[in-house]
Amino acid sequence: MEEEGYTGSNFKRVCVFCGSHSGNRRVFSDAALELGNELVRRKINLVYGGGSVGLMGLISQTVYAGGCHVLGIIPKALMPLEISGETVGEVRTVSDMHERKAAMAREAEAFIALPGGYGTMEELLEMITWSQLGIHKKPVTCEPCWSAKC
Repeated sequence: MEEEGYTGSNFKRVCVFCGSHSGNRRVFSDAALELGNELVRRKINLVYGGGSVGLMGLISQTVYAGGCHVLGIIPKALMPLEISGETVGEVRTVSDMHERKAAMAREAEAFIALPGGYGTMEELLEMITWSQLGIHKKPVTCEPCWSAKC
């Protein structure tokens, strides 16, 4: 973890993959809130899946309330499932999951995964694969690692 007065970062936009549900353990919600607050502290904008529910909703609302830009990228088919009420920040609608991942990869400078389901795992693994294949050279990490707990 950086020193107490640290406010900057090498990254301006980070993509966070996470669940559209909060999960069965409070630690998942706590991790989303902690990461959201850390992004705000470091003045890092958020790119995420576009949902307003679950962990996606928690992190996007935290980052947006902290004054950072939030860009949600969501396929049309998921809008009724993952958006409940008001959207958070800027929301870009795309045609499918492949387009969503490609847009997130273009917009972000690094990737972090919080707890989620198979969709979160699939998004994370695709970014890891793209890194391994040399399609991008952006950092990819999971929740415990972003805060240097590993």
